[in-house]
Amino acid sequence: MATQEPYVVNKNLGEPMAPYGHELPTHNADGDPVIEPTAEHKYQFDKDGWILFPAVLSGDELEEMREAALQLHFERDSLEERERTPLAGPTQRLFDHPIVVGILNEFMANPSLSSQECYGFSLGGCGIWYRTAPSRRNEGKNEDRAFVPHNGNGLYRLPGDVHYYQAFPGKGHSPHTRIVWELNPVRMRQGGTLLVTGSHKSVYTAPDEIQDPDSTVWSTYECPAGSLLIFAEAVTHSANAWTNDANDRLAVHGLYNPVDSGFAPPLNPDEKTLEQMPAMRRTLFRDRYVAGNVVGADYTRLY
Repeated sequence: MATQEPYVVNKNLGEPMAPYGHELPTHNADGDPVIEPTAEHKYQFDKDGWILFPAVLSGDELEEMREAALQLHFERDSLEERERTPLAGPTQRLFDHPIVVGILNEFMANPSLSSQECYGFSLGGCGIWYRTAPSRRNEGKNEDRAFVPHNGNGLYRLPGDVHYYQAFPGKGHSPHTRIVWELNPVRMRQGGTLLVTGSHKSVYTAPDEIQDPDSTVWSTYECPAGSLLIFAEAVTHSANAWTNDANDRLAVHGLYNPVDSGFAPPLNPDEKTLEQMPAMRRTLFRDRYVAGNVVGADYTRLY
């Protein structure tokens, strides 16, 4: 099917923004080519508000991430204080993985604040999720979370707290987006994140059934270890009790904000941790504002 660039309004006088595809980074901080979402990926994320990429990590890479996450959870005291975060060590690479950057370039990045030397979005939060089934709770350090449905109805929210979703002909925009790297297998309806498909665009009040985690209102997923879930925070979602007694849940999660605004204060990793990151990755943590906030380019492209 023939496609056309969406008409995106620039800062002044309703003029269209100049073509901006070349402003979005084509390589991540590790020099790996960004993996652009396919037409199907874009359609699915816009339609559903979430998308799953199965088995992205495997082999030695998956094992490296799993070992680092387990150390963060179980051996936290053995690490220097600055290392007690997924932003230190190998797990930092998960936050600008080529697939992650591709989706965020499409649905979140401000192209006017992007360049080949900086990302057009920022990382606002991250952490480790570790869950244990009741039958295994004497074997691990459990951190089960309650079922608490929240968010949704993002299409007509007023901008402000960024828990909204915008849609124009040919362009979707999710200014508050979460990733979850599932480092262990997830079984269907045994503890994976619950999502109400399409609720980022819903215009009706949620029914009473939303309070039942077993209701068919809820969607979820199953996946092998190393899979990547990405969802708009505007989608109604919730944690769910982990009941998979074959393995514990081990996940690394991240929450992204616009680089020119945000819901939470900017993350400020330890100075030494930042110094040890590639320069491109450090742009995930720059201050959030517009004027002069592009690395390697002139911000006046906005005018």
